[in-house]
Amino acid sequence: MLVAAAVCPCPPLIVPDVAAGAAPELDAARAACTDALGVLAAARPDRLVVVGPAEEDGRGPHPEGSHGSFRGFGVDLDVRLGGNRTGTPQSPARPASGPDSEAAGRVLPPSLAVAAWLLARTDWSDAPVEGLGVGEPLSAERCIQAGERIAARTERVALLVMGDSSACRTLKAPGYLDERAAGFDAEVARALGAADVAALKALDAELAYELKASGRAPWQVLAGAAQGAGLGGALLYEDAPYGVGYMVATWS
Repeated sequence: MLVAAAVCPCPPLIVPDVAAGAAPELDAARAACTDALGVLAAARPDRLVVVGPAEEDGRGPHPEGSHGSFRGFGVDLDVRLGGNRTGTPQSPARPASGPDSEAAGRVLPPSLAVAAWLLARTDWSDAPVEGLGVGEPLSAERCIQAGERIAARTERVALLVMGDSSACRTLKAPGYLDERAAGFDAEVARALGAADVAALKALDAELAYELKASGRAPWQVLAGAAQGAGLGGALLYEDAPYGVGYMVATWS
């Protein structure tokens, strides 16, 4: 059963080492993410499932201990999903066999690497962690079904849902300016803040794709997991500092 959820943005710029001189611009977002993880910890889950957008090679389950890296963004920093700490670069172990070999062979997609960094930053130790990468083309129906399977577990489950909203809010945004972006983001922010499961289920996948909203599929996984859970929502942060919609919300 789902007992709590947190929604966080997933740009690598959340990691100060990646953002470098621009790091202070996302201080408020980082603080909101920390608060959101506190809500998850307070729910005392038996397991935390992290869900985030992923390309084909990063989809599927990622067991605790799976490693990720920000080397592709010019930073000598590695992370693990659970059990790692930030502040010092790590070289992920890659044993050829043994109980950790499966985790060592699974590379986290960037969204889950950001989640791993956030969890390490808050010294998460409240429950075992596993990750799930979902593809942008995944239909709403399949996303919702994935969420239902998560919620059907007998244990108390919390979700950390990673994803950004539209990338078309300004002329300098990655997707240039699209007049539809502000309205899309406003509806997503309202739905996340109100824990409106029906509204998230109804998000237009085609429009989300056109607006480069990477969070659509993960949010619909959340909607599937949360139906019938009776959770209330709170929007902790909403902004578009680089023309991309970043939102932080909690459901509890």
